[in-house]
Amino acid sequence: MCATCGCDTGATITMHEHSHQHDHSDHHLHEHSHKKVVDVEQDILHGNNLLAERNRGYFDAKNILALNLVSSPGSGKTSLLEKTLTDLKGQLNFAVIEGDQQTTNDADRIHATGTKVVQINTGKGCHLDAHMVLHAVQGMKPVQDSVLFIENVGNLVCPAMFDLGEKERVVIISVTEGDDKPLKYPDMFHSSTLCIINKTDLLPYVPFDIEKVKANAKKINPALEIIELSCTSGEGLTTWYNWLKLKAAAAMPA
Repeated sequence: MCATCGCDTGATITMHEHSHQHDHSDHHLHEHSHKKVVDVEQDILHGNNLLAERNRGYFDAKNILALNLVSSPGSGKTSLLEKTLTDLKGQLNFAVIEGDQQTTNDADRIHATGTKVVQINTGKGCHLDAHMVLHAVQGMKPVQDSVLFIENVGNLVCPAMFDLGEKERVVIISVTEGDDKPLKYPDMFHSSTLCIINKTDLLPYVPFDIEKVKANAKKINPALEIIELSCTSGEGLTTWYNWLKLKAAAAMPA
């Protein structure tokens, strides 16, 4: 049980279970379990960060640009990945780690582009962690001088806390969501390096203020880069591709 959010990540830690039981017959036990959760949370994040550094060292040694793609469900992460992998095929070497609670649907879509892909099903877990990524990378063995996309579970809360060893964290928001998302989920936007505003072709049909969302995002993270695009119309994709190529080139040896 994950002590940071209560999701079941398959870990053997069980102390957090008591904090969600509603047996008020032993109020002392209920309070005591909360004190244990704090310690467990610290241990989990510390252990995760150590593994994240191990992942980062591996990526750096092999000149792999690792990107952690994060968003709410339905933002268009997988569609953007499909479009990117198809349009840049032959220009960059790609590999993908797909994170979902259940099914291999997204991994099947990525596999159809001809890209090496590994699926991680988290079950009741609501985020990927560095340990999951480590095992996925050990199995897939991404090639030297490549780009690794890690598509995280759709969630703007818990993934913000878990460093996977990535070089860049890319948060994706669609115009079908609220323009106050950066203010509601500040940790995710603060920890990201790029924000992609997706589905801009729908702007005429939704009450979404794109200048407001950009201002809100910059309020949380002044250094955050922002790209507006649409996978449907193709608008802004060149800007995204150029950003990606620039970051990939920086990760490669001179």
